[in-house]
Amino acid sequence: MELTPIQKDIIISLINLQRQKDRAIKGEEIAEVIQRNPGTIRNQMQLLKALGLVEGVPGPKGGYKPTGAAYDSLRIQQLKNESVVPIYRNNVIVNGATAAEISFTTVRNPDMCNGVIRVIGNIKDFIMDDKIQVGPTPVNRLIIRGEVTGRDDTNNSILFNINEMISLPKKQVKHYMKYPPMLINVNASIQEATRLFIRNNVHGAPVEDKGKIVGIVTYTDIAHAIAQGKLNVKVKDIMTKELITVDGDMQLYDVVKLFHKYNVGRLIVTINGVPKGTLSKTDVMNELAVY
Repeated sequence: MELTPIQKDIIISLINLQRQKDRAIKGEEIAEVIQRNPGTIRNQMQLLKALGLVEGVPGPKGGYKPTGAAYDSLRIQQLKNESVVPIYRNNVIVNGATAAEISFTTVRNPDMCNGVIRVIGNIKDFIMDDKIQVGPTPVNRLIIRGEVTGRDDTNNSILFNINEMISLPKKQVKHYMKYPPMLINVNASIQEATRLFIRNNVHGAPVEDKGKIVGIVTYTDIAHAIAQGKLNVKVKDIMTKELITVDGDMQLYDVVKLFHKYNVGRLIVTINGVPKGTLSKTDVMNELAVY
């Protein structure tokens, strides 16, 4: 079934408006979006109803709704439970829009990588050289950033030059934690802690007291103590006592946000509520270094 350009415009606008407003859409609303005469929209709607692509909703709050066949006609998969893949234009989220499909049009070119995003939502405001971000996607937490190079209104797609792609592994944190963690005794001197850091090439470690983790000490804590002339203090005097813990079953993506939220470089990982290991920003960077 080959649709005319105006019929595609009507269906795309109907789907977009219906998703945004979550109700039946009047012909006048579609006419305003695609800048056509309302009478033209009504005539086309009769044809689209006959093709089974739209259905009429009677009553004062009535209008039109797209059918499953409308999504099929645009090669858009209709999902009962879908996750929104956000789209940003110049760092501002585009309300009511979601990426339906991301395609790479060049991957072998050594100087550039281009892509196409098929969008469910309004793309009319995108122009050449706009900054665009897509994601994160629900499964692989993929984020793609680039610059708009064109727009295909017929297929409701945006063409762009890809500058950056970021994706975190979807394994759980327990697969990346250090186990058993390196521990520093609560009564250790800052000199002993520093030697331990250097020997193990780390910037911090949990503090233990009789086998129980009671805090975390880092190079920053030691530097503050030295700057204040406290050269003879113990680890227990400078450690951070408030432990920030994460469950080992959490996704790496969700845990990374906690580093930023709490402004820390190391977290305690628990299994069934019991501290079993540590995860640092360096551990995450090492995991990404393979790329």
